[in-house]
Amino acid sequence: MKDSIIHKILFFLLVIQFSIINAQIKLDTDYGNNRTIGKYVEINGAKIYYEEYGKGEPLLIIHGCGADIKSMEYQIDYFKDKYRVIAADSRGQGKSELKTDSLTYTQIAKDWEGLVKHLRLDSINILGWSDGGIVGMKMGISKKTKIKKIVAMGANLRPDTTAVNSWAPEKIRKMQAEALEMIKKGDKSQDWKMELQLDGLLLNQPNISHSDLKKINASVLIMVGDRDIIKNEHAVEIFNNLPKGQLCIMPGINHGAPRNKPNIFNEIVNRFLSEKFNYEKRK
Repeated sequence: MKDSIIHKILFFLLVIQFSIINAQIKLDTDYGNNRTIGKYVEINGAKIYYEEYGKGEPLLIIHGCGADIKSMEYQIDYFKDKYRVIAADSRGQGKSELKTDSLTYTQIAKDWEGLVKHLRLDSINILGWSDGGIVGMKMGISKKTKIKKIVAMGANLRPDTTAVNSWAPEKIRKMQAEALEMIKKGDKSQDWKMELQLDGLLLNQPNISHSDLKKINASVLIMVGDRDIIKNEHAVEIFNNLPKGQLCIMPGINHGAPRNKPNIFNEIVNRFLSEKFNYEKRK
């Protein structure tokens, strides 16, 4: 599992300079590996690992594809003094079990809804990065939980090149071909079948329509960097179809903002979560 996570991080955090960031910023808590805090709960037939920090309004922090709780450590550390932060390893990633042969964003969203029910949370806020942003929007669409605000950083409605820059699916297709070749060879160095499921998420999903977006009652902040995997015009498209949306295109910043620009990113998110906004002004 760990090898698969690292493999995926090399793509999804490609522009983050991951090791350099970790060398520069050291945190006192080992988020994602906190044995005194971490818990497992069985949800929809799979054991899901999660950690909780802080008090106050619940804030779900949802990581991107192939990553885990630790990838969101700068957000957990920042917001734990302001909210009851709940972070989990999504199904099949980090310490959480897969227990499916066809991973979907819908399933991951249902798992998070199950965790909300398990924790008996009346209402929540969501901060999601990349796939986490997609999951947050799908939870807003399903309305199985009461959501106040959603932050979706680097999320997309569809997997084609009208939404994402062409180099991204090209990279994933190469990774997919590598996984198929390793399976053919009988290689056991990592879970290649799991890799294929993660690749399938990125290449074939999501498929969220404009009419789906209009179902979201929560306030939604759409964030991208102007050098993101997600095209700037696609972020505008999402924003234009939200009943209560805000838009932030960060200058000179890429898809890795939560890790390589955590101070800027966290301050923007905090402002959105903490301040009231009159959405009538947009009309």
